[in-house]
Amino acid sequence: MNEERELIRVEGVSFQFDSIPVLEEVRFSIAQGDFVAILGPNGSGKTTLVKLILGLYRPTKGRVLLMGKPVEEFHDWSKIGYVPQKATHIDPFYPASVKEVVGMALFSGRLPGLAGKGERDKAVDLALDRVGMIAFRSRPIGRLSGGQQQRVFIARAIVNSPELLFLDEPTAGVDAATQALFYEMLHQLNKEQRITIVLVTHDIGIVNRHVTKVACLSQRLVFHGTHADFCQSEAFKTMLASGHLVSHVH
Repeated sequence: MNEERELIRVEGVSFQFDSIPVLEEVRFSIAQGDFVAILGPNGSGKTTLVKLILGLYRPTKGRVLLMGKPVEEFHDWSKIGYVPQKATHIDPFYPASVKEVVGMALFSGRLPGLAGKGERDKAVDLALDRVGMIAFRSRPIGRLSGGQQQRVFIARAIVNSPELLFLDEPTAGVDAATQALFYEMLHQLNKEQRITIVLVTHDIGIVNRHVTKVACLSQRLVFHGTHADFCQSEAFKTMLASGHLVSHVH
């Protein structure tokens, strides 16, 4: 079935920084339609793993397949959206509107051939509507709250209609109520728009209703499976006891 098409395969990947091991023998896969949380304490290699999947780093050992191709041979980057850490740390005087920030992504994506301004505006409005920010399209980006900026950068990441969306600690510094609304929005993108989501976080509790799979790292992959199984696993108990995992599971 189409929803089971494999989008990512990590095969025995290890990585070192200046001879210091960061990741060791990591193996797992992500299928189309998954909503995956990559969990682990600080220094466990979460962000490094995402950068390896995106081809920003090269593994010391092993390989990454992206949509069936070795990542070094993959070129269709417009199928992938990425919101890095601290994407919302914007200068309040930055002189760009919400629609301009989102629209910039069209010129590097798979919709650059849109015939004119009207079509580009329509694509921007659709992305903003999907994240609940259409009413702010003319607002300067620097005048938005952190949670609102967060949604705008999601709109920027999905304006080219990607199949796969990566988010690295997207709710850092955002209050719990805003986080809940944010994750509900991601759930809608995953279920209604069929966007496969890979979320790097240390907070499994706030996303427990939406995540379908968990990959838990501590240099090695210590768990990979469903969220329900993770909550019953030794990896979950160990991280909870260590204080490295924020949880709201009841």
